Amino acid sequence: MKLASIDVGLKRIGIAVCMDSKIVMPQHAILRKNRNQAAHDVKTFLDEWEIEQLVVGLPKDGSSSEEMERRIKHFVSLLKLDIPVAYQDEQGSSFEAKELTMGEFKHKRDGRLDSVAAKIILERFLQL
Repeated sequence: MKLASIDVGLKRIGIAVCMDSKIVMPQHAILRKNRNQAAHDVKTFLDEWEIEQLVVGLPKDGSSSEEMERRIKHFVSLLKLDIPVAYQDEQGSSFEAKELTMGEFKHKRDGRLDSVAAKIILERFLQL
């Protein structure tokens, strides 16, 4: 089954894919100008890769987790998907991504870190 995960942020959306239930690869993040453009770009990505299930990172137990959960679920509704969507706890994935990539690349705001976080989210989902 072809899986993808997204780490939805206010400025960037990290993306990772898994084609064989084993190896998860981060992809180029989508830079978010507005939610409709971002939703269109994510939907296009999912269609082009023929993704069969989407895993979405959701914050749990954070100070603003309820508001972010509402925003993320609204964003997912804009995708108008006809594939299953699963939600996975993303707690600490961005911090873990930063730790994993120390020294590999400069932490610019180009979305690479967001896509590594999406990779971590999808790996957590596959372990369940």
